[in-house]
Amino acid sequence: MNKTYKLGIDIGSTTVKIAILDMEDHIMFSDYERHYANIQETLASLLRKAAGKLLDFQVYPVITGSGGLTLAKHLGIPFNQEVVSVSTALSHYAPHCDVAIELGGEDAKIIYFTGGIDQRMNGICAGGTGSFIDQMASLLQTDATGLNEYAKNYKTIYPIAARCGVFAKTDIQPLINEGATKEDLSASIFQAVVNQTISGLACGKPIRGNVAFLGGPLHFLSELRESFIRTLNLTGDAIIAPDNSHLFAAIGSAMSYKSDVLMPVVDIIERLSSNIKMEFEVARMEPLFENQKAYDTFTERHNHASVRKGDLASYKGDAFLGIDAGSTTTKVALVGESGELLYSFYSNNNGNPLKTAIGSIKEIYEKLPEGVTIKRSCSTGYGEALIKAALLLDEGEVETVSHYYAAAFFDPDVDCIIDIGGQDMKCIK
Repeated sequence: MNKTYKLGIDIGSTTVKIAILDMEDHIMFSDYERHYANIQETLASLLRKAAGKLLDFQVYPVITGSGGLTLAKHLGIPFNQEVVSVSTALSHYAPHCDVAIELGGEDAKIIYFTGGIDQRMNGICAGGTGSFIDQMASLLQTDATGLNEYAKNYKTIYPIAARCGVFAKTDIQPLINEGATKEDLSASIFQAVVNQTISGLACGKPIRGNVAFLGGPLHFLSELRESFIRTLNLTGDAIIAPDNSHLFAAIGSAMSYKSDVLMPVVDIIERLSSNIKMEFEVARMEPLFENQKAYDTFTERHNHASVRKGDLASYKGDAFLGIDAGSTTTKVALVGESGELLYSFYSNNNGNPLKTAIGSIKEIYEKLPEGVTIKRSCSTGYGEALIKAALLLDEGEVETVSHYYAAAFFDPDVDCIIDIGGQDMKCIK
């Protein structure tokens, strides 16, 4: 075994990246994969790929990243702080860099290099990060790459909150319901990430000079990078976007190797593949139920409040239609004179709540037998006014009042109602 390299491992919140450098800092191998919470197996898989290409070799390993400290301790491999790793790589590839903006899967960082290193990091909440972008993409029934393609043809930017995914959904869902194009929404999501990064992390400190864009989202999503460039008014050489910018933490950690730790790469793979257990200090809540008997008692009590089902095909008489046009789903119920449930419908809005409601109404009329009359109809929820006007319903009701009437049907003395919806939570007492 005469080949010796430097190995940098970046364990991120959603991905694992590795970079193998020779002793002159030339990249011999690099790759990344999403780990889906299976970090050990993912890293072992990447190292096997490297071993298959570079054959038998030994490495000076270094681990970095938000999820790397515990693994580093277990494997006996040095750990390097992420900002140090990124700074090391930048000093090699872009020594003229003044500011680095890095977006990861669940964190965002701005690093100022002028006048000493000053790092600003959003590591508590995933708002405005790669996971946030994935979450917003799912609302538009696409992925991050799809958002990027849509954003290339935008015409209008809408204000969207990026501090929290829930707040962003609250902004986006009405825009979807009102017919905003996916192109405009995609560009608006990217602009929201830009606004969150600049306002939430820079906190008024100017981002000037030569700016480097690092991390997976800024590497793979060209329109997100363009949104930053446009907002910061960057031109020419002030824009630093290296080809391997998503690997900078791994590359920098390899460059920061410690000469006292040298091991064959197969040894690392064997350690990762063994039946190891890493202990994490996690605060746990008390269990909801002490034993199976306590759970069975709860289930029995809970099931007392169940809706009696009726048979629509054999029903005769008046029926009453209720439509709950929620923020993300549409629910429809047709009940008989005695409160029995004759028909129910539950579906994701798929960006068009009116179309979803119309589909359920058509299904009701297809199943409705002779002798049944829909006597009254009412809508509630986020889309109450839209559904009432579009379908010419008799009335609309405030959602909290609708909840109360339903709860009182089962228990006239009800004094607390808890509702968890697609975009809100309510406790009515």
